[in-house]
Amino acid sequence: MTRFSGPDDSPGFLLWRVTLAWQRAMRAALAPHDLTHVQFVLLASLWWLVNHSGAPSQQRLAEHAGTDPMMTSQVLRKLADRSLVSREVDPADSRARLLSLTDEGKALVVRAMKDVEDADVAYFAGLGDEQQAFVRGLTRLL
Repeated sequence: MTRFSGPDDSPGFLLWRVTLAWQRAMRAALAPHDLTHVQFVLLASLWWLVNHSGAPSQQRLAEHAGTDPMMTSQVLRKLADRSLVSREVDPADSRARLLSLTDEGKALVVRAMKDVEDADVAYFAGLGDEQQAFVRGLTRLL
């Protein structure tokens, strides 16, 4: 037995459906850039961190993005193989890597960010004047 009269009354089910639809919009926005969503999130997070606090460690980037550190390391290796990210040994800790975007990585993230933000505007337009309340609600849940 369920406490909901149907799936459309379940916040979890609705969040699932909305998340899948939003992820499709993100995949479409990122396809021309040959980036997965997680690659974009890490590149954009790295761009933000570098511009606000200098070269972060992989651990700091994973914390900021909310990603698993091992997965973050694997994705960053692929991005480094594409010459989008530089991973240098931290002089203060030889086990840590300090990250930066290459010129190619900076250019790509700026182009991709425009397309992702345009896709977000289109996707969330249906919220109208309720968008800020929606963001506040998501922030509380997080």
